[in-house]
Amino acid sequence: MARELWRTPAAALGKRIRENPKGTWREIVVVVGDERDDGVNQEATTVVYWPMMVRDLWGKPLVTQRGQAFAIRSRRTGSASFLSEVRRAVWSVNPDLPNASVETMQEVYDRSMARTAFTLVMLSIAAGVALLLGIVGIYGAVSYTVSQRTREIGIRIALGASPPAVRQMFVREGLLLTAIGVACGIAAASGLTRLMKTLLFEVSPLDPATYCAVSMLLAAAALLASDIPARRATAIEPVEALRVE
Repeated sequence: MARELWRTPAAALGKRIRENPKGTWREIVVVVGDERDDGVNQEATTVVYWPMMVRDLWGKPLVTQRGQAFAIRSRRTGSASFLSEVRRAVWSVNPDLPNASVETMQEVYDRSMARTAFTLVMLSIAAGVALLLGIVGIYGAVSYTVSQRTREIGIRIALGASPPAVRQMFVREGLLLTAIGVACGIAAASGLTRLMKTLLFEVSPLDPATYCAVSMLLAAAALLASDIPARRATAIEPVEALRVE
């Protein structure tokens, strides 16, 4: 809220706000960090913290908060002995105070991300299968194309072309086709990933690292798919290659 109204948190200090147009003006004395109150996968809300006891708030002469929440940082978080020590510390102040909703931040986080995590696991499995099929498809298509051009390879070698030059030719052609396919895929993905924006946490739908990693993986698959069959075909004697129908 400090950034929305005054651009910087420091500028908010000393300013005054009120809960409604007829409310009492109150001075801002502290600005705290953003809190994702609605879940880790949701943006931090615009929020104001009023004192535990405040007068003339929302038309009431005195408003008192009866409950408090404490966040305790410790290496022993989640252990029974640590929880017992916390309870004893609270009861040393007032033995009638209940300790309700005791849970670790990891439990809060897991509960907040449960639905999103399940959805992302399913999408990851589907994406992995699609990527595997894409790699297998690229390899199979390019390998088949190279195998159909075995006679051409024999003719080129018989006319004086070196095997490395022939392999480079097939690799260039394979990478060119792959580049066209990757460009089309990125264009389609950039539009479709916007539909998944609600499932992304502090990651842009157009994440450059993801697109580069997938593109390089597909390019590597195309490189192997072009080089391995071409290397195998150029290893055949030109006479044998010319006999291939």
